[in-house]
Amino acid sequence: MGFDETCFDDKLQEECGIFGIAAELGQADPAIYAYQALYALQHRGQDSCGIAVDLDRDILVYKEKGLVPDVFDRETLNGFHGARSAIGHVRQNIDAAATVMSNIQPLVIHHASGALALCYNGKLVNAAHLRAEAEYRGGIFQGTNDAEVISYVIVREHLRTNTLADAVLNAMQYLIGAFSVIVMDRTSVIAARDPNGFRPLCIGRVGESIVFASESCAIDALGGEFLRDVAPGEVVVAHPGSTEIESYHCGIRARSALCMFELIYFARQDSVVDGAAVSRVREKAGRCLARRSRCDGDVVMGVPDSGIVGAMGYSRESGIPYDLGLMKNRYIQRTLIESRTWEREKSVRIKLNAISASVKGKRVILVDDSIVRGTTSARIVSQIREAGATEVHVKSTAPAFRYSCYFGTSLPAPHLLAAYERTEEQVAELIGADSVQFLRLEDLAEIASDLSIRYCDACFSGDYALPVPKQQPDQLSFSVV
Repeated sequence: MGFDETCFDDKLQEECGIFGIAAELGQADPAIYAYQALYALQHRGQDSCGIAVDLDRDILVYKEKGLVPDVFDRETLNGFHGARSAIGHVRQNIDAAATVMSNIQPLVIHHASGALALCYNGKLVNAAHLRAEAEYRGGIFQGTNDAEVISYVIVREHLRTNTLADAVLNAMQYLIGAFSVIVMDRTSVIAARDPNGFRPLCIGRVGESIVFASESCAIDALGGEFLRDVAPGEVVVAHPGSTEIESYHCGIRARSALCMFELIYFARQDSVVDGAAVSRVREKAGRCLARRSRCDGDVVMGVPDSGIVGAMGYSRESGIPYDLGLMKNRYIQRTLIESRTWEREKSVRIKLNAISASVKGKRVILVDDSIVRGTTSARIVSQIREAGATEVHVKSTAPAFRYSCYFGTSLPAPHLLAAYERTEEQVAELIGADSVQFLRLEDLAEIASDLSIRYCDACFSGDYALPVPKQQPDQLSFSVV
C-alpha cells in the first residue's frame, strides 16, 4: 500500500492546552499570566488561542486564529487590566475547516444563573449522543465542538444546584471519555479531570495566586511552585483572593489511564506529568531500544524535538556517539503551510534539513518519537541518504500504532497506519530504511515506572480503559477539540 499523499505531515497533533488563574488580591493582571502560560503551552496547539477574564461584573473573552504572540498584543492585554481571574486555551485542530470563531475557546456562556467561561482538552466518546439529546430538548449550538456540549451539561446542572462546583460534579456523571476542563465564573475557577485521567492537569501557586495548567512547564514559566496534579475524577475549586483550594471527587470508580503518548510526544521535555519527568521517560525509552537493538551504527541522531532525548538515551546505553544530524527550522508556522502539491513535497525539507558533515559515509541510527503513516519518516530517511549516509536504521520510542484513539489523539484510521498488519521489516521497506525497531509494549511499564497513576496504551495494544463504539472516531463526535 502506498503513502497517503494528501497529508503533508503525518506527525500526531495534540488538540489543546488549558490554563486558569484565581488571582491574589491586588494582582491586577491575571490575563498577563494567562498569556505567558499559553506561550509555554504553545506546543500543544498552534491553530488558535483565547483568554477569558472576570472583569467589571462580567466575563469578557478575546480569541482568534493564530499563535499566542500574534493574537495578543499589549493593547488587548491592557484591556483586561483589573480582572480577578482568567482562563486560557491554545488549540490544534486536525480539520482546518472546523477552525471557525464559534469553535475557538474559551467559550463564554450567559445563562439563567449567571455566566461562565470554559476551556477543555480531550474528546468525549458520547458527545454526539449528548448533543442530540440537548437539541431534542431545544438546545441551540453555535459551533461543532465537544466543549460546547460540556458547557451545556454544566449549565443544565447549574440550574439544579447551588454552586458551579456542584454543577461540574454532577455533569461528570454524564460525560464519557477524556476531558480536562477549567471553568470560571465570577466567584471561582474550577479544574476538573475525567475519572480515567486521560489528559494531564496540574495545580500550582504563583505568589498568592492559584493556577491550573495542562503541564507543569506553564507553572515554571510563571516562576511559580508546582503543587500537585489534579487526580482522576477530582474537581478542584480556587477563589480569587484566597490561597486555599477545595477538593471534591465525582465518586465514579474507573481505571486510571493517562495517555501514554503525552509522555512520549505531546508534553514538553521539561514537564512533569503525574509524577513522571518527561525527559526521563524519553531517555529510558532510548535506552530500552538500544538494549534490544540488532544493528550496528556509527552515529545516533534524534528527530527534533521529541526524538532528541530518546537518541541521547540510546547513545548512552549503546556507546555509539550522539551527534546533531538534523537541523530544525524553528520559525516555520504550521498553519501557513497549505496542502498544495509542491508544498507537501517540500514541507519536510523546509522544516528539517540533514547535516551532511554529521552523516556522510556513516551508518545512522535515527531515533524518532513514533511512526504514524510513515510519510514523514520516509522523507527524513531519504534526506539522510541524500546527505551521504550509507545506512539508516530508524528507532521509534513508541510501540507500533495499530488501533484507533477515541480520547483525543489524532490518529488516522488503522488501515492508514504504517505498522497496521506489517512487520518491522515491512515498515522498513515502506519508509526506505535499512531497518525499523519499535519500542516493545512490555517496555512501557519500565519507562513509565515513575507514574503515580496507570497509563493508556490502547492505540498500541487495543486495550481500552472505556468501552468504545465500533465506528471510527470521526463518526463519534461532531469534531475533535
